[in-house]
Amino acid sequence: MLQTTRFLSLSFSVIFPFFFLSVFFSFTSKKTKMAQKLSLHFNHNLHTSLHLNRHLHLHLLPPSLLRKNTTIHLTNQCIITSSSQNRRFEFLTACSVQNYDAIDESEEKVQISEVSSKEEVKELVEQSIWIQMKEIVLFTGPAIGLWLCGPLMSLIDTAVVGQGSSIELAALGPATVFCDYLGYSFMFLSIATSNMVATALAKQDREEVQHHISVLLFIGLACGLAMLFFTRLFGATTLAAFTGPKNVHLVPAANSYVQIRGLAWPCLLVGSIAQSASLGMKDSWGPLKALAAASIINGIGDIILCRYLGYGIAGAAWATLASQVVAAYMMSQALNEKGYNAFAFTIPSGKEFLSILSLAAPVFVTLMLKVAFYSLLIYFATSMGTNKMAAHQVMLQIYMLCTICGEPLSQTAQSFMPELMYGVNRSLVKARSLLRSLLTIGAVLGLLFGIVGTSVPWLFPYIFTPDQMVIQEMHKILIPYFLALVVTPATVGLEGTLLAGRDLRFISLSMTGCFCLNGLVLLILSSRYGLQGCWFSLAGFQWVRFSSALLRLLSPNGILYSEDISQYELQKLKTA
Repeated sequence: MLQTTRFLSLSFSVIFPFFFLSVFFSFTSKKTKMAQKLSLHFNHNLHTSLHLNRHLHLHLLPPSLLRKNTTIHLTNQCIITSSSQNRRFEFLTACSVQNYDAIDESEEKVQISEVSSKEEVKELVEQSIWIQMKEIVLFTGPAIGLWLCGPLMSLIDTAVVGQGSSIELAALGPATVFCDYLGYSFMFLSIATSNMVATALAKQDREEVQHHISVLLFIGLACGLAMLFFTRLFGATTLAAFTGPKNVHLVPAANSYVQIRGLAWPCLLVGSIAQSASLGMKDSWGPLKALAAASIINGIGDIILCRYLGYGIAGAAWATLASQVVAAYMMSQALNEKGYNAFAFTIPSGKEFLSILSLAAPVFVTLMLKVAFYSLLIYFATSMGTNKMAAHQVMLQIYMLCTICGEPLSQTAQSFMPELMYGVNRSLVKARSLLRSLLTIGAVLGLLFGIVGTSVPWLFPYIFTPDQMVIQEMHKILIPYFLALVVTPATVGLEGTLLAGRDLRFISLSMTGCFCLNGLVLLILSSRYGLQGCWFSLAGFQWVRFSSALLRLLSPNGILYSEDISQYELQKLKTA
């Protein structure tokens, strides 16, 4: 249980500041009403200014325009009616003289109104950014828990199984990789769900939201059944190929774990789609409650089945299966409480399937390229000796924990941006303001995680290993480790904004370019500078992703500056 204690201490040190901000921001909701009142006052002043400026120059009209019967309104509502040509100059001149003072007074009022309006606009912008940041923190706080539940359950399995058999503990490694990596490959369905649900809600179309949920639930169920049969037929073969001929004795134990967990594939994917639908509705508390209950069930089940009943690795698998089934049911119930039917499955038409595929395929390519780059990183590190491999494993686990805490910024962008880009109250100005808020929070989180994530292996390396050689290797890569970590939260926030804007072509092409370029850099630097070269390559990979996404969003032709929404309308027609 020592590993569990270490993990929880690290998690608490990372998450506590964020949840403190959540509680602090929850007491600032009164400022929203003040912003609304100022907005109404600003609109009234703007209307008054426009009314005062409508006819300031009518006294400069040439007399020829007044020869016919005409009615002209000046600023003080003086009316000129020239029924004959004899009075056309006299009355116009008199009215002009009478209105000259009124015009000067009006101009002074306009100038005063403009000054006060600028001050009010500045105050409104500041309050708007503050309100956005409050909403982001209140949403991402619980969302961090969603991302931590999975690693926490895997760590509980590892800690409990490791108390019994070393062979089963070793077998748990390839077994969890098989289950978790295959589950990660279906994350494109979750991203597509939250994107489509948030976009439909932005148009205030509940029927379209329900239809998207029903279609995606059917696709998730179909994929889950396919994975169940794949696990039954090819699970043992895949594990044997993964472990290699020297570790064949691990395959039976690993296969028993995989086969039991494989029974939960349909519930796992259906539950993940229900969770993503709730996140698309800006609800992160409902899924968090479900996963918290699942984690408790998993922990209690592991202790009872493994420690007291002696089922070993099979007991851990049954406990995980039960927790996933309960989580899927609770997430579906959370959707039902919002007025949607989470148990309705709709077979998609050919056009609908192609529409979902056009959204999910680039996301799938992006996810697989990320996995491929991290796999290359691990591959090169394993060829550098035991000490460097051990140091790399420790640093990578801390790095993954910190980056997981930054992932909710991507989900935040996908949940909040569609309303501002494509909604009924479309406002690219507010979307750009939201992007600034995301970048600000991403920079703060990146600096926080960078300091905490670097301080732990630097100041407390004995938490992970007593070996001085391994500790020295860990300290050698602290600089590139910090550089890679500090930019990650802002990067995922920018990429989430691109996903919300459905700039899918750029996302897939840029990730392909990043993978090819940094893969080559990784090959060169790892051969010359060892483990330091690997981590500098990872830092370059993250910074290239950040730079390309930021330049794309700041481009005058980007999704946050272009008023042309034809791309989205085309996607809408395809979906219809």
